[in-house]
Amino acid sequence: MPLTTPDAALPAVLAGPLLRRLEPTRLVLWLVGSRPLALTLRLQPAASPALDIPLDSQQCQVIPVGLQAFVHLIDVPLDHALPQDVAIAYDLLLSEADGRACAMAEWAPHLLYNGKRQPEFVLHSRIDNLLHGSCRKPHHPANDGLLCADRLLAQTAEPTARPALLMMSGDQVYADDVAGPMLRAIHALIERLGLFDEHLEGAVVDNSAALYRHRASYYQRAELLPALKSNETLRERFFGGVKKPIFTSSNADNHLVTFAEVLAMYLLVWSPLPWTLITPTPPQLSPEQQARYRKEQGHIDAFVSGLGGVARVCAHLSCLMIFDDHDITDDWNLSAQWEETAYGHPFSKRIIGNALLAYLLCQGWGNNPDAFGPLLEQTRALSATAHHRQQLDCRAQDELIDQLLRFQQWHYVLPSTPALVVLDTRTRRWRSEFNLSQPSGLLDWEALSELQHELLDHPSAIIVSPAPIFGVKLIETVQKVFSWCGYPLLVDAENWMAHRGSAQVILNIFRHSRTPGSYVILSGDVHYSFVYEVLIRHRQGGPRIWQITSSGIKNEFPAALLEWFDRLNRWLYSPRSPLNWFTKRRRMKVIPHVPEHAEAGERLWNSAGIGQVFFTPQGQPEAIYQHNANGTQPTRMIAPR
Repeated sequence: MPLTTPDAALPAVLAGPLLRRLEPTRLVLWLVGSRPLALTLRLQPAASPALDIPLDSQQCQVIPVGLQAFVHLIDVPLDHALPQDVAIAYDLLLSEADGRACAMAEWAPHLLYNGKRQPEFVLHSRIDNLLHGSCRKPHHPANDGLLCADRLLAQTAEPTARPALLMMSGDQVYADDVAGPMLRAIHALIERLGLFDEHLEGAVVDNSAALYRHRASYYQRAELLPALKSNETLRERFFGGVKKPIFTSSNADNHLVTFAEVLAMYLLVWSPLPWTLITPTPPQLSPEQQARYRKEQGHIDAFVSGLGGVARVCAHLSCLMIFDDHDITDDWNLSAQWEETAYGHPFSKRIIGNALLAYLLCQGWGNNPDAFGPLLEQTRALSATAHHRQQLDCRAQDELIDQLLRFQQWHYVLPSTPALVVLDTRTRRWRSEFNLSQPSGLLDWEALSELQHELLDHPSAIIVSPAPIFGVKLIETVQKVFSWCGYPLLVDAENWMAHRGSAQVILNIFRHSRTPGSYVILSGDVHYSFVYEVLIRHRQGGPRIWQITSSGIKNEFPAALLEWFDRLNRWLYSPRSPLNWFTKRRRMKVIPHVPEHAEAGERLWNSAGIGQVFFTPQGQPEAIYQHNANGTQPTRMIAPR
């Protein structure tokens, strides 16, 4: 049965535009078209004439990823700075064959608010408020937290009162945890757009086309590895699903493998338009798998129904991002032993590399385009060759993956007020020297030294760390116990305090006299939300540290389990508990804030949604909210001052 609707005309734009890094003299946007597009960027600040900027090959790089799929990386330098703190209407005009210029109101009316003819953005002179969150899993039963942002923007009449940016701090996609109906839609879209095939080494199948047809392609991808004793660890970590009795059960039996699969996933989670091009039907499945597929289909249908609002948010707010493990694979680089296993096999190395290449094009580049020049040229060369052959060159693909795995500039700093410092806690890890199975530190010595240098002499700073730097002590203790027993993978033992070296250095950075007097740490990852205020004991005048965690956008922690963790943590690690002296943070005073409407003093808030932080002119949090995806009123995490 066909998976696509081949007779339907393809829209010119398949996804986007997404506003990425925006500055007064530089605008960065991302979109995917069904063909190379001739575009003109129109800018119109309030009470000013329109400025039309035709986008040539210098300002718009076009990278083919399929016969009818082209990533457009738009980077526009401006001779004259745009005004700040005013609404700036913009448009992307498509040049048609008849010479007519087609505006966004014609080709993307779903991106406009309140009858507007154009979308708008605001360049804030300082970050007065922002949205942040992580962990958006399409088939989780919770509603999509990005729709909270859509409602917020729709209800904010004055554009200048909107958030300065949307910070997505990890797990924007789940490449390792994919629902059957989503994987079916991915394969349908690959077929419809002619996304490039590739050769696969070290697998039962020889190429991607055979993978998509294989009986094990749905819910059984563990069988794609040869049944060799040397592959047992790899099979369990990548496809078998890692059983985590303490926290959750991770299901990797639909793990994305090819570059085309990951790229199609991005299109399907960011845009409603690709879903209109396909008609996926269930594959042949066992009765048990059929029941699972039907259940997942309901969650995917609800997810798709909200994608218009998600795309609208991304067309109005600067969207900054950083990866966490699920953007690539669960427990990515957790330990040196994990790395040896994963990178020592050609198939698993290709899986990681494909996800990282898709991240480069769909997320990483837009954060900091200047960092990716050589990598982008290599990617363009690979895709140009594939466009003629309809298949990626295997040797060139592996060489590019080797470069990606060695790359060390995924982190970035926004020159804003306050400074926004975004950490890469995945690829520059401090590996354990004595036991390769022990968790690695989230940043190595060199990366931590660079962080300290970036922070010097700033009066205040916003640090984005995908994992909380100051987490829940009881949960960290449980993770430590499992790590001592040799099972860090069972409990996601990835926290800043799990490695002595990285823990001591990051805490010393906070105590340094020339680093900021006020820190705000934005985190996600953990699937619950909380706010801690942290002070250094026996020191007058600071620094003052705020750990603000919002997670997940579309994910939640098991409710009963989190309730017990919260309660036990309050009992065992109360301010007067002697257990605090056994933690690495004993020289710091951690003050939890109780969310509004929390029951029995609970500090951990368990609801999918999106976080919002308001800042004083001095860069300190003035009010913190969690917008709940279930439609209830926003939860005040701390009261306004």
